[in-house]
Amino acid sequence: MAVTAQQVKELRELTDCGIMDCKKALIECEGDIEKAKAWLREKGMAKAEKKSARIAAEGAVVSKIADDKKSGVLVEINIETDFAANTDKFKAFTDAVATHILTKKPANIEELMAQPLYNDESKTVEIFQKEAIADIGENTSIRRFVIYEVEGNGAVASYIHMGGKVGVFVEVTTDDDSVINKPEFADFAKNIGMQVASMRPNWVTEDEVPQAELDKEVDIIKNKALEEGKPEKIIMDRIVPGQIKNFYKLNCLVDQEFFRDDDLTISQYIDQSIKAIGANVSVVRFTRFGLGEGIEKKVDDFAEEVRKQAGL
Repeated sequence: MAVTAQQVKELRELTDCGIMDCKKALIECEGDIEKAKAWLREKGMAKAEKKSARIAAEGAVVSKIADDKKSGVLVEINIETDFAANTDKFKAFTDAVATHILTKKPANIEELMAQPLYNDESKTVEIFQKEAIADIGENTSIRRFVIYEVEGNGAVASYIHMGGKVGVFVEVTTDDDSVINKPEFADFAKNIGMQVASMRPNWVTEDEVPQAELDKEVDIIKNKALEEGKPEKIIMDRIVPGQIKNFYKLNCLVDQEFFRDDDLTISQYIDQSIKAIGANVSVVRFTRFGLGEGIEKKVDDFAEEVRKQAGL
């Protein structure tokens, strides 16, 4: 049976459910609004819509890598409480979402939510998420993801810290693809992931730093030194170059001190690893997701709630 846009609009206004959910309900109920409302309640959709307004800042960063190590996905999925994040239901939901993204490779969150689920085309990812919200009992949100695909020799690797509090994706290239299955290669990729997780570099090499970032940093260094009364020639000849070198050490992966041995830079660690692996390797790129970064978490003040209820 054909469903009109007006019917979808009417049901949406009555239930606050999503457009696709309303359309599916009307199709299932042959256009009967009341039956469609009941269908949505039975499926937990209306319940899910109410929960979706709540802040979800816990959850997990998870990864999924193809068997050949040539592609993979890193995804952050949020939920309201740490307790729910540790349940088998939430873990199964995150695994299914990661598998879907790796399989279907959506371009963005909007495209992801509209796609038919990879193992059940009768529902979209959006509907699958709403079912999970109703089943788990807390709001969930697929916040962000990144897909890596290796062109040529090399592999994708991931490092997940503290059960999903931090996740890192790394692409490592090599001149001999046979080494990507060696334990030495896996150890190298893991150490690079741990380095990124703990030391938070912004770029792999100095060449990747945008000129605008360098200009901004030079202005900060120069203005601070001028305020301290330093001569401009000394500032530009000695202070700025020295401070920019420190900037690179903090922000560029290969210039950082190796977290396992501060007598080594990452560049030197890479040179050591080349000998251990038996082939040239280099880090192409990385992505670091910190769980809940930038999400304003709700903090309940129990004493204030008591005062409000008591009219104080």
